[in-house]
Amino acid sequence: MIITIDGPAGSGKSTAARKLAARLGIAYLDTGAMYRAIALRALEHGVRLTDVEALVKTALEADIEVICGPTFTRVMLDGRDVTEAIRSMAVNAATSYVAREQRIRDLLVKRQREIGARLGSLVTEGRDQGSVVFPHADLKFFVDASIEKRAERRHQEMLADGENVTYDEILANLRERDGNDAHQWAPLLEPATAIHLDTTRLTIHEVVEKMLEVIQRQKSSAN
Repeated sequence: MIITIDGPAGSGKSTAARKLAARLGIAYLDTGAMYRAIALRALEHGVRLTDVEALVKTALEADIEVICGPTFTRVMLDGRDVTEAIRSMAVNAATSYVAREQRIRDLLVKRQREIGARLGSLVTEGRDQGSVVFPHADLKFFVDASIEKRAERRHQEMLADGENVTYDEILANLRERDGNDAHQWAPLLEPATAIHLDTTRLTIHEVVEKMLEVIQRQKSSAN
């Protein structure tokens, strides 16, 4: 079974995907971590983010290994664990430059499909999982929330991680990322191929329970 969860940053998709995978006892894949790993490598190697060819070269040379379990995705970059390092605000800002380059997206889509084929069953989350990477997924969700709520959530997360960043900086970053990513979500929303969940006023527990209800209904209808 392949379940995709797409949506903008701060919508709760990562936490929901991780908890849903744990409840189902299958692997969890955080695809955004792969883009972040390339962004981190670019920053560490002094690559100009506006130098597209250098970014593509960085992506091609990056040795990225994703270790997926029911409650975690750990990311190895060039032989070291960067799971925590890729969560900084600097990497957040750099990731949009990486993700907008189609050649890098094509490379990572191929790798994500290889991971899916190897694992067989997984909950995978990102920006284009249901629309591009796994268009024939068994079940697709699109989660969203107001941008103010998303910025608030991300701000709290980053403060807890020791990042010195303001709410306004995060809000501006989310507005830019939303503009870059909107075309990835359109195929999920316009033909209603994904189940849309607004998480603005929902707890993570409520989001996961709603997803489990949908999965149970699908299983019942298939029997």
